[in-house]
Amino acid sequence: MWKYLDKDKLKEFILSFNLVSGNKNDEEKLKLLYTISNHPENFYHKKEIFKKNGKKRHLLVPMPVLKHIQKNILNHVLIGLSVSSYANAYVPGKSLFDNALPHVNQKIILKLDIKEFFSNITFETLYQALPNTIFPPAIKVLLLKLCTYEDYLPQGAPTSPYLSNLVMKNFDNYIGEYCCRRNISYTRYSDDLTFSGDFIVLELKNKVEGFLDVMGFSLNEEKVKVLRSHQRQNVTGLVVNTQLHVSKQYLKKIRQEMYYIQKYGVDNHNQFTHQNVSYASLLGKVNYVLSVDPNNLEFKNYQKYLKICYNKNTLEGEI
Repeated sequence: MWKYLDKDKLKEFILSFNLVSGNKNDEEKLKLLYTISNHPENFYHKKEIFKKNGKKRHLLVPMPVLKHIQKNILNHVLIGLSVSSYANAYVPGKSLFDNALPHVNQKIILKLDIKEFFSNITFETLYQALPNTIFPPAIKVLLLKLCTYEDYLPQGAPTSPYLSNLVMKNFDNYIGEYCCRRNISYTRYSDDLTFSGDFIVLELKNKVEGFLDVMGFSLNEEKVKVLRSHQRQNVTGLVVNTQLHVSKQYLKKIRQEMYYIQKYGVDNHNQFTHQNVSYASLLGKVNYVLSVDPNNLEFKNYQKYLKICYNKNTLEGEI
């Protein structure tokens, strides 16, 4: 259907996305986009962060010019494309709360994790995930070149999370409908798959594993968890045994951090504990608790204190 689209129309199509801001003219904008897309690997730097288990997570962080373009791709192009209703991560208006809610008060919870999720999403897989009815082939290639690193999805780019949801759309819908017919609840939060109900664990696991294998994915066997009703059942950080609430351990850790920060300040706290706590990160944790329990007066006070500290710290950094 796109065979009558000439070069000039393709250029207009690309420019209509408003991927490049500033005072550049149309030719300069196009030149920048094609320059980056021809060698995107030159526009990333590698970064390591520590995960909760102490292991390192390797990120590929786009340089400012590419990051700006990717944010525009996300906001001007990708957000308009629908993802599965079973996907709860990186979807506007959805949260960890939505991911955990279907699994409250269930007999069995099965938690699966996709191994090396982002790096196993290839350029070819992404190309197939973008609808042909919306994008001409040349436009799809350009957009995906601007969003990939050595032909795979880099963890650290702002476009990667939403693109991963588009790739998983058919899987989510198929597995979701399969589970629905068997009264099994299913949700996915990025690479975390959660199933709950009354079912034969091995049968369901094999079904999921077979579909993932066809897509080029595999399960992380070390992270397979089966939680029954007599155990503490948690889904993406929330306890779901009888009602939805944040775990006592999570609340205790926040209280400890607040105590030391209020007494010694954030810099002294980090120096003595060898941690990397910030007002912003702690405020995010407090907001998370309040999203589950909005009437928690203790954490409302924490929120108020942290907002004051964060705003003051930001202001001082600008002076």
